[in-house]
Amino acid sequence: MTQALIVIDVQNDFCPGGALAVPEGDQIVPGINALIAAHETVILTQDWHPAGHSSFASSHAGKAPMELIEMPYGPQVLWPDHCVQGSEGAAFHKDLNTNRADLIIRKGFNPAIDSYSALFENDQKTPTGLEGYLRSRGITDLVMVGLATDFCVNFSAVDAAKQGFTVTVKQDLCRAIDFDGSLAAAQAGMKAAGVTLA
Repeated sequence: MTQALIVIDVQNDFCPGGALAVPEGDQIVPGINALIAAHETVILTQDWHPAGHSSFASSHAGKAPMELIEMPYGPQVLWPDHCVQGSEGAAFHKDLNTNRADLIIRKGFNPAIDSYSALFENDQKTPTGLEGYLRSRGITDLVMVGLATDFCVNFSAVDAAKQGFTVTVKQDLCRAIDFDGSLAAAQAGMKAAGVTLA
């Protein structure tokens, strides 16, 4: 099989009741489980921040969640504390079928840099290792689902397309934060990069 399913950040903190809840984030789980059952290769990504991560608003005096700051690698949205390593919020949603995962890619564990993409940290240079894994498995086609459409799904899809993978994002199995029009911008960016929005 040359196709892999990439399930992005279906974690408690991104679901209703979580620290950075994406509206209806839990509603995509049954559909994702059906896709997991239909794919031979399944990869999960997991946001995995140390406490006090530099992308947390609480790490910057006087700053509030959703403010934008400049980091050495460029603009960075400041988030509520979320997906802290080992916390219940960082755990996968309880109904997600994680048993079929070939690989779990943890991202955002470097305290000095955030990581939206499944392939690169936000400096766009530091790899997560996923690309090498996919190439060594002979995988050329990626189907992406998960949270959130306009951040981690978007960055993952665009980076994968730039690396030469054929990428399809199943929008019905994603949900967006849609912060200041970020969903429309993300959709346009994915299309421009050659990602198929299904």
